[in-house]
Amino acid sequence: MDSTTTASIYDTITNQIIAALERGTDTFSLPWHRSTAPLSRPTNAATGKAYRGVNVLALWASAEAQDFGHGLWATYRQWQSLGAQVRKGEKASPIVFYKVFDSRDDDQAEERDNSTRIFAQASHVFNTSQVEGYALPEVPDGEDFDPIPHADAFVSATGAAVRINGDSAHYTPATDTITMPDRERFFATASGSAAQNWYATLLHELVHWSGADHRLARTFGKRFGDDAYAMEELVAELGSAFLCGDLGLSASPRPDHASYLATWLKVLKADNRAIFTAASAAAKAAEFLSSD
Repeated sequence: MDSTTTASIYDTITNQIIAALERGTDTFSLPWHRSTAPLSRPTNAATGKAYRGVNVLALWASAEAQDFGHGLWATYRQWQSLGAQVRKGEKASPIVFYKVFDSRDDDQAEERDNSTRIFAQASHVFNTSQVEGYALPEVPDGEDFDPIPHADAFVSATGAAVRINGDSAHYTPATDTITMPDRERFFATASGSAAQNWYATLLHELVHWSGADHRLARTFGKRFGDDAYAMEELVAELGSAFLCGDLGLSASPRPDHASYLATWLKVLKADNRAIFTAASAAAKAAEFLSSD
């Protein structure tokens, strides 16, 4: 266990994501726009559980920076328990987890509500590309489907009203409807098929839909001021990426990233907890949309 302080783990992970965003400024790509392979959430090799919240972003960014081709991670001891060994000289990637404390005088804990105090702690994990003695599970070759039945089923289960009309994708709060262009208006890219890009865009709009007042009532208040709209776009982008990971879809950079990327970088550099807030809101939206 690492004794990294609360402040420094926020800084470490925020700076890692800032670096990943800055590497993509020329093409407005984000850490999860990496290849033609479908997205997947980073998963713990020992427990089989997917990482959540900001840890998804941190591990995507780490994988992008080091060109890791797999999303399996574990701590040094967990790899040992699996009969594998981390290679000498390999550098760990930081993640964060929270502990609940009863102590009322711990000035490093955050108050989540009147009765719960949480403390952020750092842990460190290694990718399967950094270990020896571990056999990767076989994964069938991916195929492009147009349409994609399980994605259609997911969207239908949300109950959202989706209209196919026009040439732009957007959520309209006044009518509580999502408008999507015809699939034919979407094209294959280096990151995915036309269908996958269409669904990734629809998932982005579904995250906006989830934030309505009668659903999650997502607001950012005075904290982000004039940047609140850009933060909502970041939540929608992250939520779409999380859901693409769950559904095994690829995601391509959105054309409107150009107008938001500078603002996202500005906000993240000024507030080391902004990406945690955005990732938490995106995770809540993904869970809401995935619930029966």
